[in-house]
Parts: sequence; structure tokens; C-alpha cells
Amino acid sequence: MTAYKTLKGQSIRQVAQDPTNPVVGEIWYNTTIGVLKGRRFVAAAWASGGNLNTARTITGTGTQTAGLGFGGNAPPPSNNPVALTEEYNGSTWSEQNDLNTARVGLAGCGIQTAALAFAGHPGSGFTTSTEKYDGTSWTNTGAMSTARRYLAGAGTQTAGLAFGGKTPPNSDATEEFDGSSWTTGGSLNDARGYLAGAGIQTSALAFGGYNNKADTEQYDGTSWSNKSDLGTARESLAGAGASAGASVAFGGNTTAVQSVTEEFTSTVNVITAAAFSSGGNLNTARWGLGGAGTKSAAIVFGGRNPPVGQDLALSEQYDGSSWSEGPDLNTATRVCGRGTGTQTAALKHGGHSGSPSTSNKTAEEWNGSSWTNGGASTNNHDGTMQIGTQTAAASCGSNPPTGAKTEEYNGTSFSTSNDMPYSGYLGSASGSQTAGVVFGGYPNQNNSAEYDGTNWTAGNTLLQPTAAQGGNGGSGTQTLAIGAGGYTPGPTYLTAAFTYDGTNFATAPSMATARQEVGAQGANDSLYVAGGITQSTGAQNLTEEFTAETTALNIKTITTS
Repeated sequence: MTAYKTLKGQSIRQVAQDPTNPVVGEIWYNTTIGVLKGRRFVAAAWASGGNLNTARTITGTGTQTAGLGFGGNAPPPSNNPVALTEEYNGSTWSEQNDLNTARVGLAGCGIQTAALAFAGHPGSGFTTSTEKYDGTSWTNTGAMSTARRYLAGAGTQTAGLAFGGKTPPNSDATEEFDGSSWTTGGSLNDARGYLAGAGIQTSALAFGGYNNKADTEQYDGTSWSNKSDLGTARESLAGAGASAGASVAFGGNTTAVQSVTEEFTSTVNVITAAAFSSGGNLNTARWGLGGAGTKSAAIVFGGRNPPVGQDLALSEQYDGSSWSEGPDLNTATRVCGRGTGTQTAALKHGGHSGSPSTSNKTAEEWNGSSWTNGGASTNNHDGTMQIGTQTAAASCGSNPPTGAKTEEYNGTSFSTSNDMPYSGYLGSASGSQTAGVVFGGYPNQNNSAEYDGTNWTAGNTLLQPTAAQGGNGGSGTQTLAIGAGGYTPGPTYLTAAFTYDGTNFATAPSMATARQEVGAQGANDSLYVAGGITQSTGAQNLTEEFTAETTALNIKTITTS
């Protein structure tokens, strides 16, 4: 066997522990455990990005931080080809000048300031028409070799790539453009139309396709190879990216027109995608409950389940795997405040009891072993959204007529603060008493607002109207928050989740079970969602736990074979 030093011109170094940030291809011998190791390249994954201004089937090009979307089909009921153009800056989209020819099923390539749009369906028949974009407007240029629609493209104005599409039937054909003419390239593994593409002529990505495909393929300038699937299988979507390893997919259609965006990244690290997973079941199914703590140390309390009780005083504690019964609240309560604090220092405030119902203004404090009554608020706070800790909290909003009221709690008494910019209850919240955010809730389900300890500022609208969802409470922050499940008009109970970065909302992995009026809390990497009610089967005892995306060094133990 040839020595490593002979091959590489240097010896393998010996270290007592693994390097903190080795480069790709680096090899070393760990003397502590007696193992030869090296760092390799492997991982690629999708993550959420900003949403389009106009949901539609669409074509696109550009890079992950300077994308371009154009053309496509308008949503029902018109379904007409459109000439709309939007530019993407890595987080948000903005409207730009339209194409000269409105069409659907076209393809594109290039960058945001030098793009190419070609082929498609302008309303009848297929076209070979091609247009150039200079960052401001579109002009007509030379035609493609073969008329087709619902194809995909990648590359530049002078080194373009066209692949797939409908001629008809589904095509696996690839064409390469040299700035003046098209020639044949390697065939796709999966012949398909309605797909999208990104990258350059020698490093391209093809993804999605007819009949809601999630398939992803990578082109090396000669042939295509299969890669990891999209998170949301769809057709008639668009893509952009500087290379196959840094691409973005957006828009499209499943059973409805989509605004979902996903990003594809090739990295030397191992990426574990964010996801919800099943946890232990509550002992008592219920909805309208409150919660505090994290997915490894939680407490829930109160709620409702008419077969068990109209108003529940029950509390349960969670250790990350199972729930155990704890001491009861002093007052049985339904439509509790969302709750805040920790498993050993929780705060319950708001809600109502009895029939006819009476609002509970008195707070209750949990010290890890028992509940004691605290101060009473001036206003009713049914289903209030709570931020902060047991000794520095804020109860935000309520069922009307006190729907915009905010009161701060110092561990002993409440004091009135400025009103929220909208009336809301049973929404979700995240952050501290001096830096919090609330979003959604009845009746103004699209709204969000940020609190600085004194004043409120209206925030961006949610991705869809949402109420009765789970959120972070005091375990989250104003700039890193999540909402999960809930209700949207229809009525539809939701599995959908979303994140907030202090400015924008983005889609997140969904829960397994659609439900509303859940108990929840935890930071984005420690959120739990417990209980709730479904649209058809009533009160739930389910728990789901959220794990945020993680990145780790990809270090391989080297062995002989």
C-alpha cells in the first residue's frame, strides 16, 4: 500500500482531540481513542425562505439572494397567462416590469440583471420565443430550436440550459445554448414537464414536476444524477441559484396554488432538517389549556373536556418522555392564558369558569410543588397571549371588549400598560416583558405586533389568518419565534407551522395532527405542543415536539477494507 505521505507530500498529524473546524479532505489520527478520521462532503437540504407577492405557477432564474420570477398562470378563477415579474433579495420579493409576452410554461436562465426567458404557452400553441432582461425591462431575442412548454432552464444568457418539458409528451431532452444556438445535452433520468431548474450549464439542478413530484436531479455539464427530494412535492414551480449547491425553489401548485419557498444547499456539514416528532400523551385529553416550560421540562394546566369537566383544574408535568399528574389549580379554568415561565416557576393568568362564565382575573403561581394565588388584573384576559417570566410578565389581549388591553405583572401585582395595536386573544406570543411579539388570534387573525416594555408597534401580516395556535411564550424571543397548529377561516384546523425572524414570517415543518387551542411553550429548538381539539375527534392528549434544524461537522472514521 502506498504511504499517505508519498501520495500527499505530508504526514497525517496526530492529535489528542478532533480539530474544531477541519477543512474538507483533512485527515488526522485521534490518539485518545486510537482512530483515524477525516472530514468529508455529504449534506444537502431545503429550508424556508420569503414568499412571493402574487401566488401563481411561475418561472424563475437568478441566485439565492438575487432571484427573478416571471410569467406563469394567475390563480383561479382567471387561470390566464401573466407577464408579471418579481425580484428576490434573499428574503423578500418586489414587483418589476412585465414580460413583453404573457405566457405560462416558459423557462429561464441567467442572473437578475441579465436573464433569458424562452419557450412556453402564450394561450394557444407552443412558442420558441426568447426574451432578454437587463435588470429593468425585457427585449426580444433569438428563438429556441424546439418549441415546447413546461420545461426548465439554468445557466446564463450566453451559456444556457433547457431541459424537460412537454412537446408533448413528457420530455427528458436537454439543450445547451452558447449565446447564439442550441445543441443537444445529456438526458434527464426522469422525463417530466412542469419542473423547475437552477444553477449553471455545468452545475444545474432540476426539481419538482408533473403530478406533484419531489424528485431532484443535478447536471454536471454532461449527465444528470439523482439528489434529495423537495420538502413540498409540487409542479409548475420556479427556481433560481448560482450553482446546483445554492438554489431556491418557489411557488408552484399542489392541490392549490402555492407561495412556499425552499432553499437547497450543498455543504461539507451534516444538516438535520427541522421537524416535529411525537412525544408522550397527556393523562387527560383537553383543549383551552395553558402551558409553560420546554419540551424536556414542561407543565400544562387548566382547559376543557366536557366528558371530564367543563372547566379543569388539572395540571400535568412533562419530563421529555411522559406526563405525570400534579397538584390542581386553585380555580378550574378554561380558555386559559397561553401561560409563561418554567416548569418550576410558571404563571397562569386569565381564562374563565362556570356557566354563565366568569372571567378569572387572579393570577396563579407555580413553584414546582404547589399553586398559590397572586395579584389580580384590572381587566379580563380570557385567552390572553403571555410573554416574560413569573416575576416579569405581560398579559396581552383578551376576548372583547378588553381585547387590546396589556397588563404587566411583577410577581406580586399587575399594572396597566399601553394597548396593543389590534384586539386579539388565543394567538401566540414570544419574548420577554421588554422585548416581545404577538401574532394571530381571534378576531384579527392576520396581525402581529411587537412590544418594547412600554409601546406597541404593528408588525407584518401572517402567511395566513391563524388563531388558537401554539407558540413560544417566555421561552422564545422577539426575533426568533414559532407558531404551530391553530385555526384558519373555512373552518380549517391546521397542521401548518411558521417561524418569525423579527421581520418576516416563513413556513416551517408541519405537525402531524391538525388541532387548535393547544398548550405550548419552549424556544424554537425546545417547543412542545400538547392537547388541543381536532375538527372531527374532539379533545386530544397528543404531544408533539419541535426540533430546529441543526448543522454538525461531517467527520468520518477511516477504516481499512
